[in-house]
Amino acid sequence: MDSSEEKTHNIPASGKQMLIGLHLGNGYGSQPGAWRMPGVDPKNYISFDARVKQAQAAERGKFQFIFLPDGPGAMLTDIETESPSFNLDVMLTLAAVARETERIGLVATGSTTFNEPYNLARQFKALDVMSHGRAGWNAVTSSGNDVAANYGRVIPSNEERYGRAHEVIQLIQALWGSWGKDAWVHDQETGQFAKKDQIVPVNLKGKYVGSRGPLYIPPSEQGQPIIFHAGGSPNAHELAGRFANAVIGAAFTIEDARAQRNAFRAAAKRYGRDPDEIKYIPGLMTTIAKDRRTALDRRIQLTGDLFPERVGYLQQMLGIPLDPTRLDEPLSKAQLAVARPSPYDPRSSHALKIAQEGWSLRDILAHGVIDYHPVIVGPGIEAADHMQAWFEAGAADGFWISPDVNTDGIDAFVDEVVPILQERGLFHQDYESKTLRGHLGAPEQYGIDPRV
Repeated sequence: MDSSEEKTHNIPASGKQMLIGLHLGNGYGSQPGAWRMPGVDPKNYISFDARVKQAQAAERGKFQFIFLPDGPGAMLTDIETESPSFNLDVMLTLAAVARETERIGLVATGSTTFNEPYNLARQFKALDVMSHGRAGWNAVTSSGNDVAANYGRVIPSNEERYGRAHEVIQLIQALWGSWGKDAWVHDQETGQFAKKDQIVPVNLKGKYVGSRGPLYIPPSEQGQPIIFHAGGSPNAHELAGRFANAVIGAAFTIEDARAQRNAFRAAAKRYGRDPDEIKYIPGLMTTIAKDRRTALDRRIQLTGDLFPERVGYLQQMLGIPLDPTRLDEPLSKAQLAVARPSPYDPRSSHALKIAQEGWSLRDILAHGVIDYHPVIVGPGIEAADHMQAWFEAGAADGFWISPDVNTDGIDAFVDEVVPILQERGLFHQDYESKTLRGHLGAPEQYGIDPRV
């Protein structure tokens, strides 16, 4: 079966197909050693051309969006040997990508804690117009004092951060709707540029933020940007349930992912929304290769000298002492007999399962058992099987993919995983829409949602 006409008959009985996004961070990939891999340009950290090429690879695979995390000024890495995790500037990056792509959605993170609402409203709606309706705002609060210090502040309390976030999103959506949908006339013969009475101030003032408005930007092809949120706390459930159409999630088991998805859906329902309006999209990290051994060797090359340091994490997860000088030996029967997964770390059960298969200590770590999302290390069908299992179990509406090395890892996913998902009817053959709102099946909205 290789004709797209035949494949479209395989759409699941539910009629639903999954969403796929690409995590696009520092330009290298999700693994610390990605910048040193053969074939990788070590200057990709500052290359907007590299980001464009990577986004185009995802668009070739019909991904619905690219997702750019951000943590303004947060280093998170040892700059002596590793690249910072984020883009130079998410909005400039997406502006560059917008000009060189046609369909893929463009989602960037913007903090509600340290940005003025008017600035965020202007930047994201301008990007939305530039990209012809493909922009999304991942609206999050900042939580680290390392970031706060860059703004000469300390991090506000949880209550203040989320109280401000609720006000910021409402205010920004009001500003987005302050230029009436039909206000722009631009009639050269009559000389009327716009209908003045349809472009009006919002005059909103809350406890934390306010703005007079209006915002002098007309609607895009999707009206206004899509709201995303990232997080898993009860506060995140409420914020996303009220405003978001998509959630960037993190979960290590089907059970946890299903519980998270249901919590977001329940929150949406509490705010008078259809639960299907909110899509839960957990992360998946990938090293796609012809077989498990080849993939593990690639991960070993990427990890380099970090294995002894990572042994410390693994012994906490398994509750047994491990010797970092014996990386190439499997765990002994005696060790496995007393190993117990940590109840405080959701990764631990999977780590013990891999250890019980008889892999060496180095190979156990190369399976990605201490990474911050589930990891696929092997052929593309293993990624497709994981995604299908979670999707059909009601644990995910899609996935955001973090390849180990962007230079060839995006293409590997597109060439090895996407065709399997399409063959199984789980992923679309081509874009059905030109806007991010269309890709997500999100309802029309301009200005504030009257239901919330």
